[in-house]
Amino acid sequence: MNYILDDAALQAEAREQAWSMPLEDIDVSNGYLFRDNTIGHYFERLRRDAPVHYCADSRFGPFWSITRYADIVAIEVDHKRFSSDAHVGGISLARRQAEEVFPSFIEMDPPRHDDQRKTVSPIVAPGNLANLQDTIRERVCRILDSLPIGETFDWVEKVSIELTTQMLATLFDFPFEERRKLTWWSDIATGHPKDDGPVTSREMRLEELGKCLDYFTRLWNERVNAPPRTDLISMLAHSPATRNMNPKEFMGNLLLLIVGGNDTTRNSISGGLLALNQNPDQYRKLRENPALVDTLVPEIIRWQTPLAYMRRTALEDVEFRGQTIRKGDALAMWYLSGNRDSDAIEDADRFIIDRKRPRQHISFGFGVHRCVGNRLAEMQLRTLWQEILERFPLIEIAGPPRRTLSNFVHGFTAMPVRIPERY
Repeated sequence: MNYILDDAALQAEAREQAWSMPLEDIDVSNGYLFRDNTIGHYFERLRRDAPVHYCADSRFGPFWSITRYADIVAIEVDHKRFSSDAHVGGISLARRQAEEVFPSFIEMDPPRHDDQRKTVSPIVAPGNLANLQDTIRERVCRILDSLPIGETFDWVEKVSIELTTQMLATLFDFPFEERRKLTWWSDIATGHPKDDGPVTSREMRLEELGKCLDYFTRLWNERVNAPPRTDLISMLAHSPATRNMNPKEFMGNLLLLIVGGNDTTRNSISGGLLALNQNPDQYRKLRENPALVDTLVPEIIRWQTPLAYMRRTALEDVEFRGQTIRKGDALAMWYLSGNRDSDAIEDADRFIIDRKRPRQHISFGFGVHRCVGNRLAEMQLRTLWQEILERFPLIEIAGPPRRTLSNFVHGFTAMPVRIPERY
């Protein structure tokens, strides 16, 4: 099964380039490094030689890279000096014109962030998660039981996208038969005209997002005039913190919830299967002891790191780790790099499904911006792997996966697999 491993020659060449290139020439925002899975060599170099690294010239403009775990955490909790506010830069390096800025609570600083986050947090409270458990399991079982045996199929399309889209439709109480609209809008929200996704121009992106806003505005109008319910739209419509949002802010929170509920879990589902195939000793360990699913799940999320970074913007001049960061400078906190920092995580470059501290990762962020849906994401992955182990002795990668051409969404667009048999 050598085809599931990265091309050795490509990796050797990338490593040589990463370690010989002048530091000032390194640009880790290059999406091709993520698509080719060679970005790790550059992060390894920066963690050692320039953990607070300035890139003066990129397609996104100049920015700082923060690549060590402890430094990322330090910036995450320093809201007074490093802002996520949409109006000073937001959470992405991508430059947006004014009409493309859609503020959401993840792109707000405390205390405003806290008020809006509290509006949607009940949907992932322990009681509601318990109510969702049976629904998740029933849908997982139905998807897995529909998979062909002995035939090659696309795991991303048939499992990763389908499961997460069904879950999103439930959380929004979105018309189930139209749920793939949510997948489309998620891809539109995170796409860029220069990437290989569906976005072909800025105008096209705005037009499609306008359709998203129109659709959800109809749902909002229905639910604001009805008694409060437990779906996300009703929560937003009835909460004092969000019921008076303007259309752009409504759009921003919609896109946050759509992308947060789709891309992260979807790419962890795919990345986990790939990691187990690339580490057959760990896959064998899991089959011999299915109880390891509990520690497998956070290890998958660490290993995949489905969102590679978040941006912050300096609100004042800051001396940080020997570097002078100027007011207005953009900083990328590279979660993908922090999750490979062996100073913080033991054997960080190894995929180990029975780690003693499996949740010691920053894939969900840190502090007040930590992903509100992290427990729901873990529940979906845990249920999926419990049911896989009940049905299939093995799921094999049947060809090279295709990765996203993106420095933000760290994931897959296709992954051919084959299930030889079922129990």
